Amino acid sequence: MMTSRERYLAAVLFGKPDRVPLEPGHGRKSTLAAWHSQGLSKEIGNYNEHAYRLAGGALPWPGGGPWFWVNARMVPQFEAKVLEKKERSLVVQDWKGNVCEISDEYSVEYLDSITDFVTRRWIKCPVESWEDWEGMKPRYDAALSSRYPENPEALGASIAGRDYPCNLHFSGPFWQLREWCGFEGLCTMFYDNPKLVEAMLDFWGDFVDRLLERAFACFTPDEVHLSEDMAYKSFSMISPEMTRKYLLPVWKRWGERIRAAGVPVYGMDSDGFIGELIPLWIEAGINVCDPIEVAAGNDLVAFRREFGTAMAYRGGVDKRAMAKGGAVIEAEIDRLRPVIESGGFIPGCDHGVPADVHWDDYCYYVKLLAKATGWL
Repeated sequence: MMTSRERYLAAVLFGKPDRVPLEPGHGRKSTLAAWHSQGLSKEIGNYNEHAYRLAGGALPWPGGGPWFWVNARMVPQFEAKVLEKKERSLVVQDWKGNVCEISDEYSVEYLDSITDFVTRRWIKCPVESWEDWEGMKPRYDAALSSRYPENPEALGASIAGRDYPCNLHFSGPFWQLREWCGFEGLCTMFYDNPKLVEAMLDFWGDFVDRLLERAFACFTPDEVHLSEDMAYKSFSMISPEMTRKYLLPVWKRWGERIRAAGVPVYGMDSDGFIGELIPLWIEAGINVCDPIEVAAGNDLVAFRREFGTAMAYRGGVDKRAMAKGGAVIEAEIDRLRPVIESGGFIPGCDHGVPADVHWDDYCYYVKLLAKATGWL
């Protein structure tokens, strides 16, 4: 029997895993609240394993262990606080320095991590000028010891023979510049102030490269994963031509260091339709991507025909089919079966599991997925 680490790498690198990793998905706070009202006990910690056991699954559930982490967030962070209380909303400043308006059913803490699906109205972003940028740069010192685990060399040595996969995660260049400038601000800045865009890209490329260099001196992860979220429902947020000019050099630079360190997986996350981005990711050396949102027109069967084994995938199961359950989710798993069987694919929810997926339907989906991936 393979370890979970061996299984994961064999799955995404088009090897021959004993079974495909079972990674159904994850619900947000509102989803879990709904499931708790529908029969999931609040005492259950790992609801995916629980759903698998309810389906009759008896195989050992993958465990974990010590984790080597790198903190790429700004240090120090901005003070997260409420700036104004309105009748049904709050104007807040988040830890990144953004000023935005959110419903008063949430608190500013919801913006610190991916707790739930929170809609917000952006008011002001922290980098809108060269002066703002000069004030932001000191918050990103790659040499800070607090960015790495205590005794990183010892930790790296202790997990070298781990039996579970371990990755490093960073914001990609588009994601990070959008964090600083806001989406509209960044998109107009490509035209109105391209020199500032280039300066920020160079800075972020250097910063992450230094973090990678320090981390790789201590251990070799199984994957370096980036977040970009740079596509709409039908096309990318900036053109492939602009992507090639501005972002591809950063991805390539990191990819060269990643390959030189012997890291086997270079991953990319982006919502939306990614068909026109995948060729650029392949050129950058990226070899797995997620979450492959079906509602955005992503067709994994077509992608496999077009890109072959140059790209592996995670996700790709339509959350809307999960919510409908029954024959609809059965047909969805059948649709993906050829890709599952051809390798290079770990099926799972194509984003966070929304609250309209009933717990019973989720359990049935997990059962179907377990059968399709060799766990039942």
